[in-house]
Amino acid sequence: MFRFLHAADIHLDSPLHKLDYYEGAPIDEVRQATRRAFDNLVQTAIKEKVSFVLIAGDLYDGDWKDYNTGLYFVSQMNRLRDAAIPVYIVAGNHDAASKISVTLRFPEGVHFFPTQKPATLCIDNMHVAIHGQGFASPAVKKDLSAKYPPPLPGYFNIGMLHTCATCREGHEPYAPCTLDGLRSKGYDYWALGHVHQYEALMDDPLIVFPGNIQGRHVRETGPKGCVLVSVDDSEGHELEFKPLDVIRWVIVNVDTSGAGSGYDVVDRFNKHLEKVLGENEGLPLVTRVVIEGDTQAHSELASDTDQWTNEIRSAAVDTGGGQVCVEKVKFRTKPPLSDKALKSADGAIGEFVHLLDELYSDPERLHKLSDELADLEKKVPRELKEGADGMKFDDPEWLRSLVDQVRPMLLKRLIRKEES
Repeated sequence: MFRFLHAADIHLDSPLHKLDYYEGAPIDEVRQATRRAFDNLVQTAIKEKVSFVLIAGDLYDGDWKDYNTGLYFVSQMNRLRDAAIPVYIVAGNHDAASKISVTLRFPEGVHFFPTQKPATLCIDNMHVAIHGQGFASPAVKKDLSAKYPPPLPGYFNIGMLHTCATCREGHEPYAPCTLDGLRSKGYDYWALGHVHQYEALMDDPLIVFPGNIQGRHVRETGPKGCVLVSVDDSEGHELEFKPLDVIRWVIVNVDTSGAGSGYDVVDRFNKHLEKVLGENEGLPLVTRVVIEGDTQAHSELASDTDQWTNEIRSAAVDTGGGQVCVEKVKFRTKPPLSDKALKSADGAIGEFVHLLDELYSDPERLHKLSDELADLEKKVPRELKEGADGMKFDDPEWLRSLVDQVRPMLLKRLIRKEES
């Protein structure tokens, strides 16, 4: 039995975007976040006594400003060398953009795969074969895995690849490949990088994105870390996600429905924040707050968003005890829709409300609606029409519930159109 760590997208010394602009941001922690997360990676490898570490691309964040980034990395590799833990690395698109890094000499036990063609590195005492190829340029658009060698018989075969896989939204389409193509290689494990969210794409063989080790902006929310892979004597696999991040990005959605004032909304944010703090292991949090819903407080909030943004920030400082920084507050509230006011409205809105009321209460109109929806019903998959919660186009009660569901949406669209 042996164990290894699979990590990717370290982005050493990459900044956490623009956080130094915000009052209350933990500046020192922000500046050192990627290094401290990498410290955690090295410490986890030593603590878990892993046999080796895999880094599947984007160790760096492009070219270094100076040699300090490289010297820091060398110092961490010395820790792993002293613990007899070798490291295997494929270059990603950001690594390929680095010019200084190619000039530094790294400690014994650090293995970089070539960038011109795939290679296989073996750990013979464990019967492990690792296959990989790095990026030779910042934008590789071909499937590198297509030319990876066949598996070595009698070895546990690992493929390392920096790739968008089947192309993930928000990620450049680099080194695209297919799951069938990876599986056809006959490897036991695929260690992927480039996508910043942890995901196991396939169980047999295991094809895994570990995600990045430290979120850097609001599109990288939730725990970030690496994967601990345990392989038993029968070559069974077990995955365990290991959080490594030292600052965590979260989105706090505050539903204002029923809130009577701006301070009611702030109180709701406080309660939600207490829950979020408890869910995130006491880590410093960077939050984006989204205030949404139909509320009587809409006019109060909309009239002075600066005041209520700072009320939210003040509450975060108080409730978070200095552990929470509010990156941005977005206001998406609307005034509540009053049926009485809408029915008395002139023009299309009033007529539409009366039409919906008549439709809701008149069985004959509902029957005609059912006829109108007949063509749509034919196109709906059978499984959506089965069971107690299925669509029942000939049931007046189901049609009434449908009217209830679409009423607020249609009214809001009509109101917006009239206002514009």
